[in-house]
Amino acid sequence: MRAAVVTSFGGPEAVRVVESEVPEPGAGQVRIKVAASALNPVDAAVREGVFGGAGQVIGLGWDVAGTVDAAGPATAWSAGDAVVALDHGMVKPLGAHAEYVVVPADAVARAPRTAGAAHAATLPLNALTAAQALDLLAVPEGGSLLVTGAAGAVGGYAVQLAAHRGIAVTALAREDDEELVRSLGAARFTGGAVRARSFDAVLDAAVLGERALAWVRDGGAYAGVIPHAEPAPERGVRVAAVEVAADGARLAELVRLVDEGVLTLRAAETYPLADVVKAHARLAEGGVRGRLVLVP
Repeated sequence: MRAAVVTSFGGPEAVRVVESEVPEPGAGQVRIKVAASALNPVDAAVREGVFGGAGQVIGLGWDVAGTVDAAGPATAWSAGDAVVALDHGMVKPLGAHAEYVVVPADAVARAPRTAGAAHAATLPLNALTAAQALDLLAVPEGGSLLVTGAAGAVGGYAVQLAAHRGIAVTALAREDDEELVRSLGAARFTGGAVRARSFDAVLDAAVLGERALAWVRDGGAYAGVIPHAEPAPERGVRVAAVEVAADGARLAELVRLVDEGVLTLRAAETYPLADVVKAHARLAEGGVRGRLVLVP
């Protein structure tokens, strides 16, 4: 089968499509025939060597939408089930940017009924990150939340999930994204002018760090999206960073919200797997709203 990997670090041109053996599922695992897989900033970071692994063959891709092809012992999934899953891991020999991928059975959820594979593939990593970051913040109904990078994939899901919980969301994004983030449920919008200590919590999807921390009220909460990159706590503010975890049961809840119209799946562009270098180059250009998606 074909898979996108890096064997040396660098720019988009470092990604190669190689022939690899089809992986076999073990106990508690399923093999998914990949129909679509989103390209995320973490893939670019892996490609650049941010997480190490020099001298190894490193597979790319975390998000998968497809069909169960084979199931190992002790699983409840059957061949033919349409599913989505998070293939978690920074440095791994095979990722979801491939024709087949093996994942733990408890990382899998049934695919949305209301979306095709290309859109469904934008859900697992980014929606789980947003949901788990909101868990860290624990903002009560009626509380105030600022989401930075609100027009991005994680930020957009965070806006929708928080608004659905009855949280008063202010979206920080570029001026030309105001209509978008308001359509996602933001009650207020700002292009950058934010009063210090004015929110119960900040979900910092734009990775602004100390600047964003200053917008949290004394005793509030801050959640970043890059582990170990959060600013130091101050003024009694709880500071944490989400380290996304695969969670099939939670993913199933997010799928339900997609089918109920609460969450919006945004696939910006699709590329065949053979054009993965072009997809990485487009990601590097920036300005993508939604996710780029690879189709084997």
